[in-house]
Amino acid sequence: MIEVISTNITSPLGFTTEENYQAVLSGSSALKRYEGLWGLPEPFAASLFSEEQRRELAIEGYTFFEAIAIQSIREALTHISIDVASSRVVLILSTTKGNVESLPLRGDLEGSVFPSYAAHKISKAIGLVTKPIVVCNACVSGLSAQLLASHLLSAGFYDYAIVVGAEVQSKFIVSGFQSLKAVSEEPCRPFDIERNGLNPGEAAATIVLKAPLQTSPRGGRLSAAQLPSSSGEGASWHLISFSTCNDAYHIVSPSPRGEGLTNAINAVMKGRDKSQLATVCVHGTATLYNDQMESKAIERAGLSDVPLSALKGYYGHTMGAAGVLETILTMRATDDGIVLGSKGFTEPGVSGKVSISNEPQKTEKTSFLKIMSGFGGNNVAALYAKDPPTPFRGSNERCTKTHTVRLSSKDGKSLTDIYKQEIGDYPKFYKMDILSRLAFVTVDLLKKSLPPRGEVWWGAALLFNHSSSIVADRAYLSTISDPENFFPSPSLFVYTLPNITTGEIAIRHHFQGETSFYILPEKDEALMQQILEATLRATGAKRAICGWIDAESETNFECELSIYNIHN
Repeated sequence: MIEVISTNITSPLGFTTEENYQAVLSGSSALKRYEGLWGLPEPFAASLFSEEQRRELAIEGYTFFEAIAIQSIREALTHISIDVASSRVVLILSTTKGNVESLPLRGDLEGSVFPSYAAHKISKAIGLVTKPIVVCNACVSGLSAQLLASHLLSAGFYDYAIVVGAEVQSKFIVSGFQSLKAVSEEPCRPFDIERNGLNPGEAAATIVLKAPLQTSPRGGRLSAAQLPSSSGEGASWHLISFSTCNDAYHIVSPSPRGEGLTNAINAVMKGRDKSQLATVCVHGTATLYNDQMESKAIERAGLSDVPLSALKGYYGHTMGAAGVLETILTMRATDDGIVLGSKGFTEPGVSGKVSISNEPQKTEKTSFLKIMSGFGGNNVAALYAKDPPTPFRGSNERCTKTHTVRLSSKDGKSLTDIYKQEIGDYPKFYKMDILSRLAFVTVDLLKKSLPPRGEVWWGAALLFNHSSSIVADRAYLSTISDPENFFPSPSLFVYTLPNITTGEIAIRHHFQGETSFYILPEKDEALMQQILEATLRATGAKRAICGWIDAESETNFECELSIYNIHN
């Protein structure tokens, strides 16, 4: 089990975990209505740092996005003593859009616009020597980042993981959600009958995780019993169990009956006493479809009587930071014997049977479930508890590559030409962005290279690149750059997340396992192999698609995807 040894929340409600907890406990909210901000024609409610807070958090030489991540990490590290310069410490950054507000419409791209470059700067500022990893899985990124940390720590590749989720709002992000008719002009109301949309939010949140006790250490590493633990008194929080499942339904809309989320919850809670849960901390975006889907998944998983915590009425949707921030806040509240109230809720507006209140409730239970869902069909569930740590038996399983498909523009064919010659039966191909088209074609060709088998022929899909969804980002930016011709395109905005690539191939191949997208400073086969092996060991999947995928245009692309099998 993975131990939590330190945390921080840096948000408009405060710059420490305790400040944020006390603010939420008192009923404070950072949500405000904005009109005309960034030249947007439609008003919206959001949780944004004030100008005074921005000045206080700013660090010379860094963007504000990078600065809040650095400040959050530094605050978390003040409570523990670890050698961040050790090769046994890794930084995992969860974000959806990073420094997207600095993206130029035309011309050369500076490094700062790439999430991988921002992660590198943050890592160096903290003093780390290992390569950082960016998790970009839409709304579930913060929870996915904790799961990746758990995978890597349990596999023995590192002793500590610093997981930081961060998001800064901008015209790019808000206009995109407005184009989808998903933003509310007033403070959001999760699960309420009057809910009509989400509120964007800004924050950075850090959780420092420690490796479990290993009964058969890998590579001579120290057992967890020899590593520094939390400085706090009493039992420590541990990440006990987790699961991630794709809906394979739609790249934006969740499955109406919540199949993917239900499967994830059931996998996490299998064999466990559901009556011991203090709360289910829900995603609760206050959009019509998300809250309805969550209510059905909660009911189908037999959790109707467990109190829910919906926290976006305090912070809005902090996107890449949400999974980290909301986990930390729920830990702190449960420590205090409290289930936080769901601000904005007054009357149920979902058909699934759930237990939710806008008032804090007392609890004596010491475990909770955190769930999230997001674009690309991702659903994640994670169980946290104050159980004592138990030994974790290491594994010597290895991955071997069995089949590979490489596509490159250097071969002289455009991507559309390859699609027409080799596939040609999926009209939606022409609506996809270039990155999704490249993934789609390569995976189809990879399947053709395998012996005939049933529909499910892989257990996980892990894709990597260094540029995120930069081509789709620029295409969407062109629709909002001219004030005289301002027409945000929802069909372009939905592809401004790289994990949509995995959503598209999950739909195509009816796959409901783990799908994740990671961004690295550069192609690193060894690090990619670490992530692959750690993921397969942790999830129990026996086969995965994994590889590097980057595309600038129809005639400038590179992709190498392989099938890997895991074995002893």
